[in-house]
Amino acid sequence: MRRNDVIAIGIALLFAAAPARAADISVSALFGGKAQIVVDGKPRMLSAGETSPEGVKLISADSSAAVIEFQGKRRSLALGSGYKVSGVSLPTGASGSAPSVTLTADAQGHYQTLGQVNGGTVTFLVDTGATSIALPSAEARRLGINYLNGQRGYTQTANGKALAYRITLDTVKVGDITLHAVEAVVLEGDGLKIALLGMSFLNRTEMKRDGQALTLIRRF
Repeated sequence: MRRNDVIAIGIALLFAAAPARAADISVSALFGGKAQIVVDGKPRMLSAGETSPEGVKLISADSSAAVIEFQGKRRSLALGSGYKVSGVSLPTGASGSAPSVTLTADAQGHYQTLGQVNGGTVTFLVDTGATSIALPSAEARRLGINYLNGQRGYTQTANGKALAYRITLDTVKVGDITLHAVEAVVLEGDGLKIALLGMSFLNRTEMKRDGQALTLIRRF
């Protein structure tokens, strides 16, 4: 998958008990009073005072750092920084099924597909390395999205720190899967060339790969 964009993460799933292990905690995006915390590859957008399912509490956040609390200890983490905690028990997953879509990889092994955002047609690149759907600012303007009213912040890209606006898309449709109220970021500048179908969409699906075919099955 391409990595010219937002934040590296893994596939988020529903939760059940798991044995004790190490937990990786990092900060992938910062906004005023909110932060995107990644816990063992799972992105969690938290407002100050909220606690993730893994027990990570966001105390405060601004454009420079997030203060978190985990297992009774507080740390201040800058954008892109993190740490590992050993011997903890975190939830792991299960999944369900619903409407689905099957995509076929291109010659480079990438999955591109036509979709819809708020009713407008978009070409997506599937990217499990993007924490959320990511739209180039030019694409957002074409779709009539007034992203400047979104929450301004910064996110870490392959090219360094980038200005981003956090928004919520009314609808995102790919194949037979339609999701509502999907988080997204709009990146200013021309560093992002194509819309990314990131984990704010993908983590609401079960992903099954069979050879060159990738099937997405809606979970919730």
